[in-house]
Amino acid sequence: MSVLEARGLSFEAGGRRLVAGASFRLAPGTLTMLIGPNGSGKSSLLRLALGLLPPSAGSATIDGAEVRSLSPAARARKVAYLPQTRPLAWPVPVRDVIALGRFAHGVAPGRLAADDARAVARAIAACRLAGLEDRAADTLSGGELARVHLARALAAEAPLLVADEPVAALDPLYQHEVAALFARAARAGHGVLTVMHDLALAARYADRLLWMKDGAIVADGTVEDTMTPARLADVFGVAARIDRSADGLALAVTGPA
Repeated sequence: MSVLEARGLSFEAGGRRLVAGASFRLAPGTLTMLIGPNGSGKSSLLRLALGLLPPSAGSATIDGAEVRSLSPAARARKVAYLPQTRPLAWPVPVRDVIALGRFAHGVAPGRLAADDARAVARAIAACRLAGLEDRAADTLSGGELARVHLARALAAEAPLLVADEPVAALDPLYQHEVAALFARAARAGHGVLTVMHDLALAARYADRLLWMKDGAIVADGTVEDTMTPARLADVFGVAARIDRSADGLALAVTGPA
């Protein structure tokens, strides 16, 4: 089973430390959300953990292997990564974009084996894209295109799924649907790590929260244990009301701290 582990990752650029000694472990069966204000180092930490940036210090492993020693194809079979910036400039059919998720398995979009076609179909259904399969991707709305890229990542059916702000371009309904989709993937045994700016969604769906401030992980634990008014004031500078009930935790941000 794939386990992504970061140990003391640090990263400097332009004389400024963007990530400072960050450590975490992403195991199967858990939806982990990485939260923190803009500029706190979240995206850089994801890229360091996946071997896409060279660390100034520290290391990251998947199944005990250094991530930077893995070939791109080998890494893609273990981790499906959905970056924050997802440009698409060509009039490619939606189905072919999603089928690119099977590329790490040695599959070309136009030559899908039965198992690959089923994986693509499952991703299309999960992201509610039925009926758009033959549309040119460059004709879609921003929200539709965001779901296409998510479906591409899901089609890989990798043990680990890492996504950077996957709900940023979506309306509230699809934000909840995507968060619920990630929760289902975790319950099915995948390890899932997402950067999330919507604190209410994080409170509702996450099993575990990683809190970042000024490049460092300042808290790591369950929603119930780590989401407190004091921490929200310290990390985000906001005042918040937190209500706990049998249905879980509800968060209301009431203004600046």
